[in-house]
Amino acid sequence: MVSGGSAIRGSRVGSGPMGEQDRGIHAERISISYWDALGNETVRHFAANLPDDEIPDMIDSPSTGLPAGRDKNNPPQVAKNEPYKTHLAYVKERRTDEEAAQILDEALVKLRQRRGTA
Repeated sequence: MVSGGSAIRGSRVGSGPMGEQDRGIHAERISISYWDALGNETVRHFAANLPDDEIPDMIDSPSTGLPAGRDKNNPPQVAKNEPYKTHLAYVKERRTDEEAAQILDEALVKLRQRRGTA
């Protein structure tokens, strides 16, 4: 038994007898290479008429997540991540222990005056 075949099976819709030579107009583009600190190259394509100031100097490398720049010999280094700081840690950066003790004493005096225990 011969199964019903289709002449268009496996071919792209709209393709003619000449194949896919003429699939439309391709926009001009430029390729920019970016390198991360591990030496990985990532290529991004941009429109050729895009102004230079709109092409990013740095991107995040998709393979490593590291920042990647255009200069192969000087790739951007990873910024040092600061650990999470609590509110108390920020206060301690602004105040010395003596200042903190003085502020605490003043607050306790005001509290005792309001309660009438001073």
